[in-house]
Amino acid sequence: MQSASADRLITATVVPDVSGLDKQFDYLVPAALADRVAVGSMVRVPLHGRRVAGWVVRVGDADPQVAVERLLPIARWSGVGPSEEVIELARWAAHRWAAGRLRPLLASASPHTMVPGLARQVGRSSIAPPRPIDSAVAAGVTRLVGDGRGGGVLRVGPGDDLMAGVLAAAHHGPVLVVHPSAMAVRVMGQRLRAMGVRVAVMPDEWRRAAEGSVEVVLGGRTAVWATMPSIASIVVLDEHDESLQEERTPTWHARDVAIERARRLGVPCVLISPCPTVTALHWAGRRWMRPADDAERGGWPEVQVVDRSADEPWKRSLVSTPLIEVIRDRSLRVVCVHNVTGRARLLACRACRAILRCEQCAAAVAQNDDGGLTCHRCGTERPAVCQACGSTALALVRPGVTRLRTELEKAAARPVVAVTGRDEVVPAGADVFIGTEAVLHRVGDADVVAFLDFDAELLAPRYRASEQAMSLLARAARVVSASPQHGRVLVQTTLPDHDVVQAALLGDPGIVARAEAARRRELALPPFGALARVSGDGAGPFVAAIPQHARDGDGFLVRADTWDALADLLARTPEPAGARLRIEVDPPRR
Repeated sequence: MQSASADRLITATVVPDVSGLDKQFDYLVPAALADRVAVGSMVRVPLHGRRVAGWVVRVGDADPQVAVERLLPIARWSGVGPSEEVIELARWAAHRWAAGRLRPLLASASPHTMVPGLARQVGRSSIAPPRPIDSAVAAGVTRLVGDGRGGGVLRVGPGDDLMAGVLAAAHHGPVLVVHPSAMAVRVMGQRLRAMGVRVAVMPDEWRRAAEGSVEVVLGGRTAVWATMPSIASIVVLDEHDESLQEERTPTWHARDVAIERARRLGVPCVLISPCPTVTALHWAGRRWMRPADDAERGGWPEVQVVDRSADEPWKRSLVSTPLIEVIRDRSLRVVCVHNVTGRARLLACRACRAILRCEQCAAAVAQNDDGGLTCHRCGTERPAVCQACGSTALALVRPGVTRLRTELEKAAARPVVAVTGRDEVVPAGADVFIGTEAVLHRVGDADVVAFLDFDAELLAPRYRASEQAMSLLARAARVVSASPQHGRVLVQTTLPDHDVVQAALLGDPGIVARAEAARRRELALPPFGALARVSGDGAGPFVAAIPQHARDGDGFLVRADTWDALADLLARTPEPAGARLRIEVDPPRR
């Protein structure tokens, strides 16, 4: 904390909380506020004739070369904000994700209401460690936290109780826990409190976390920015979940922020998932653990594969005979999943019935306006011919959720509820559902989860398509894990031998991880290379100065060998005058 005297001038650098303004400004710290203004303080300052909120990111003696008489004073101290440690982490993230600005990151790290002050911090020695649960998950976390090697990756069963890992980490000291599901965060917070564990649930209990009087700080992806005076470990649950990445720019990922924060603090970081991503495993190296083969296989439900490869794609209905048998059984609660929003259109060959795929990366291809075929995953183009038989007779396959609901309802002879958004309220008493993957988050339990057209996931034009498909199966396995009917996952596909399908059948997600790592290494895709997407006005002239770039729809893909190299490249490339660029580092939907 800085103090002022009559002959000493103190200045503060402030980041204004103004959308679209990416500058920082210096202000004088009035003597009356000198004991309160510190790095992280939330203040109000004059800017262009009005007062705006902002964050103090630097406090110090006035620079002799700056005309301090021209500086305006801070108008008001508003409250406590992010710690200096968190602000430095935000500086790193702003560069890592090519943001060039701190404001959106500081907003994620700040309390939602003003905090006038913090109570005296409670020392770690006065907090009794919670009793861990005796389980394989707890044993794995205990080993990764205590081995002194900086943590690692723990692969668990889809139905395992993840709170066992939280308690095991908290036994070693205050733990910061990140979970992608807001609903799961609330439930876990209630369970921890019922067990006598002191917990701060973010963002509502930001102050309790900052005061350091709790054993567990828990929240969604923004919790990774929580201000905590003492952190013994950081745990990221369901590390595979794409909700951990911010879709707005900067497209930071809570997993990567957690890893960097733990490194800076010198504490272990543990990533827990039933199907860890290639990025997580690449970071961990040899620091990863998984259950024994029999235990892991027993943790996955029965997987029934409906092979549709012999059916003509343009004639078949997604309501197959095995599916009809399931939805007509009134003793079963059934969830049908069919993703259509933002998914690739599937083209099929009328001659040999094969789904048209990219010969380079095996993703589905789409037809351009000029009739040619393009892979939106790797950019490969080719004439409109089947890769299997060379035929040019193609058919477009594109079913819809609305039509499927009607078709399912007729086949099931009972009501079918359509769910397409995570915030929708599921009607009480409903037993058959159809929707996008959001339905797996809205319906907490079921006897059967059926993927009506799993090829749309396996062949999606994204380099993470296989990982995302595997994560959907893991989520489905969790939904059916508590079923008294010995829950089942039904998968309709023309690719029964695909790595993802075989991994689910065998209860071994490592099959996907190994195949994906080999493919990405060959194609220099993350984590074996760095990727960003640049779009918006001026994107063309901007990327013209970058050697490794390629057209991607209405934008461009930019590549580099490492994330640091990519960040440096994007930072030093001048923006054209008047440009309005959108830069997505490791774009979420690519």
